[in-house]
Amino acid sequence: MTTTLAPAIRRRRTPRARTLILTAVAVLPLVLTVAGPLLAPHSLSTPVTAPFAAPSADAPLGGDQLGRDVLSRLLDGGILLVAGALLVAVVVTAAATLIGCFAVLRPTLGRAVERCADVAILLPPLLGIMLIALAWPGGGRWAVIAAAVVLGIPYAVRVVAAAAAPLASAGYVEAAVTRGESTAYIALRELLPNLRSTVLTLFGLRFVDAVYVISMAGFLQIGPQPPASDWSLMVRENASGILLNPWAVVAPSLAIAAVAITVNLATQALTPDTTKKAVTRS
Repeated sequence: MTTTLAPAIRRRRTPRARTLILTAVAVLPLVLTVAGPLLAPHSLSTPVTAPFAAPSADAPLGGDQLGRDVLSRLLDGGILLVAGALLVAVVVTAAATLIGCFAVLRPTLGRAVERCADVAILLPPLLGIMLIALAWPGGGRWAVIAAAVVLGIPYAVRVVAAAAAPLASAGYVEAAVTRGESTAYIALRELLPNLRSTVLTLFGLRFVDAVYVISMAGFLQIGPQPPASDWSLMVRENASGILLNPWAVVAPSLAIAAVAITVNLATQALTPDTTKKAVTRS
């Protein structure tokens, strides 16, 4: 009996272990990003090497275009990027989930949302960022975050509405309508709990998209401005010396990719597996 149950126990533990491993992998870059400013060995603005100096014992990743320590600026340059991406992902996912749930329950609202989303999706992301950021008083990082939210909601609403549409005709939803429940009650108590998989997946995708949108804006100097130690700004500032010290460009690029990929993997691991419910026993 023990021998028979052992494989089943291992199979049940495997998904949980995989989830814990992927979550730990995602948390590590975020912890390093948050604690990075406390770990920086040198001042962010004081030159410690020659411009684009090669890695050395005092500067493991070499120097940037002004001789500042690349490692110190790398450790300090991700916290605002990650915080901005998390804010964008939370706002976009929450807004899209609410709008999408209400849209499938109210056909008139749904048609209006669909038309607005279709028009907004046609706007090129880069052009939209530039229009919003340049029109924002003072510009800066908040303008880029606002642009990322505005541009991210239409696509996210379409995803949530597509996932919620089949649920709107389910028996438990029709029973709630028959009981006279309000639209808010049906959306939040009947639809939303059955959209956990979609919402988690959408959050991961929105976080990745926000990271790259904010990074692209930083590379174009629409958001953070010198001498900020922003990862995307580091890539732009040090591109001219990539042959002298490649780490000044490669290190922040890898940091951006690592944060985006690991968080997305963690959200996928935490997403409930709904495929097993569709399997029927013969």
